[in-house]
Amino acid sequence: MRTIVRNGTVLDTSTMTFSESQDVVIEDGVIVEVGTAGATAPDVAIDAAGQFVVPGLIDAHVHFRLATMDFRALTAWSEVEFGVVMARLARETVERGFTTVRDLGGEVSGLMSAIRHGHTVGPRIVRAGRMLSQTGGHGDTAGGQLDVPACACSFRSDNFSIVADGPDAIRKAARHLLRDGSDFLKIHVSGGVASPTDPIDSIQYTPEEIVAAVTEASHRGTYVAAHAYSPEAIAMAVNNGVHSIEHGNLIDKQTAAIVASKSAVMVPTLATYKAMNDAGGRLGLPAANQQKNVVVYESGLESLEIAVQAGVTLGLGTDLIGETQSYQNSEMAIRAEVQSAADILRSMWVVNPELCHLTGKIGVVAPGAFGDLVVSKVNPLDDIVAFSSHETSISHVVKDGKLVVSR
Repeated sequence: MRTIVRNGTVLDTSTMTFSESQDVVIEDGVIVEVGTAGATAPDVAIDAAGQFVVPGLIDAHVHFRLATMDFRALTAWSEVEFGVVMARLARETVERGFTTVRDLGGEVSGLMSAIRHGHTVGPRIVRAGRMLSQTGGHGDTAGGQLDVPACACSFRSDNFSIVADGPDAIRKAARHLLRDGSDFLKIHVSGGVASPTDPIDSIQYTPEEIVAAVTEASHRGTYVAAHAYSPEAIAMAVNNGVHSIEHGNLIDKQTAAIVASKSAVMVPTLATYKAMNDAGGRLGLPAANQQKNVVVYESGLESLEIAVQAGVTLGLGTDLIGETQSYQNSEMAIRAEVQSAADILRSMWVVNPELCHLTGKIGVVAPGAFGDLVVSKVNPLDDIVAFSSHETSISHVVKDGKLVVSR
């Protein structure tokens, strides 16, 4: 299949500059030419004259398995219900222009298979698989009291996480995840908003446990991402080999300097706190979780400023849950209060591909890259806030050379 996007103003993400009157030729899902395509008849032709052609958008922190804000429903849904809702969320993700995502926890292999076989439209998914959590940690989703396990090596698992305590148990769980196809590992080292039993400022796991996960990931040529809010948790993670810090809302200057010195990456996810603040109560988020959200919501932009000033490498993610995934594009507008448009776009198109192990394949409009394109009426370098209003700014979305959105 041959797709040509003609006459567009094409972005070079390595320099953040545009070139006018360019044709982008995609054959069998891969970009083969950027320049002048000539008169060759394509199977699909898109006239992008007067518009801006950029790579498909990339979200480095999603959770398709967290398919609703109603956490009680999550514990009761059948796998069929999950499948129906997750397929819709995946389709809507692409409709917003996001053609690649990094899923930070939850069983999504069935969704990936459905997308691959054409049963639903969805983004390319790079996954952590089930999250690793200590007992009583952010990934421990069991409610009520539990029987005390007979040994420390005992596991609990569901479609969201594996609860494992101690280096040996974590090593076993990590090997299981990597064996089953996880592209990287996700651990929790601090409390979180969505979990029922842990304060935000709690510190989770120990250096020895973190090292066990990092060692297993490194043996497979990959890395560990850590959910972390507090300075103590962030420092413990990066000092023991964690590569990406997810969220980081309570980071301080000293800890940001440590993150930068370790060449670690931080992925702020400010859209989700705004979404939970705006709509959490209406969508069933329990009051206790709403109260925890206030703490990280109010510190979000300050944490971003601290990280920028310290020279921390930043990715771009959203961490939105279920119904709030409609806020996805707003992450760019929120960050525009602190960062330039070029820096926000570098986070998405330069840093995120590295986190996805797909540098050169996504985040660029160049020969050899996947045929993922967004055609926009708005120059994102000039007005990233308007660009983030996808329904009015984006006219076409192409994924793997196939036209999936035409407005």
